[in-house]
Amino acid sequence: MDDIKFNKIILFVNSLVPLALLAWDAYWQKLGANPIEYFLRTTGVLTLVFLFITLSVTPLRQHFGWNQLIKFRRMLGLYAFFYGFLHLITYSIFDKSLSISAILGDIWQRPFIAIGMASFFLLIPLAITSTNSMIKRLGGKNWQKLHRLAYIAAIGGIVHFYMIQKSDFTYPILFGMVLAGLLGYRIYAAYEKPKKKLATNYRN
Repeated sequence: MDDIKFNKIILFVNSLVPLALLAWDAYWQKLGANPIEYFLRTTGVLTLVFLFITLSVTPLRQHFGWNQLIKFRRMLGLYAFFYGFLHLITYSIFDKSLSISAILGDIWQRPFIAIGMASFFLLIPLAITSTNSMIKRLGGKNWQKLHRLAYIAAIGGIVHFYMIQKSDFTYPILFGMVLAGLLGYRIYAAYEKPKKKLATNYRN
């Protein structure tokens, strides 16, 4: 077994650890006075964490030359989708009993629900097009453009998280600062790339 396959297995197993811990606490009834709310908040935070780790792959690869990280980006992105899906399912089934009228009423009365759902729905085409065959079908440039939706989903996720908070806004602000850094790097890289290309052509 080569190092890439082994590391993928390690990543796969460790990414399931938070869910296993949640299941363990649920079994022993240690999710607090409101288990559904606890599960919702935890899966929501996990969605953001995995989404941000996924978005960090390209800057880390480009800045430090850690090219092997690209091998794990797909799995990280799919885990962001997975925990987002658990978040939505928990809300729809366990909190609203799959009542369409209750869900629609909640969306109307609490806009952060709509923002959260919209952010998750943006992840669906990214998950669908994560395979090698879809990359070839779309073409590299079109695929990259489509997957920039991840940044919009991240912004929506932070806004959703911020609007839920009643008093302590520390974590949404921290997520916002990290996203600002990632976007700042993207802008910097896009600005520097033409300059480096021009300098290379000039030397040649």
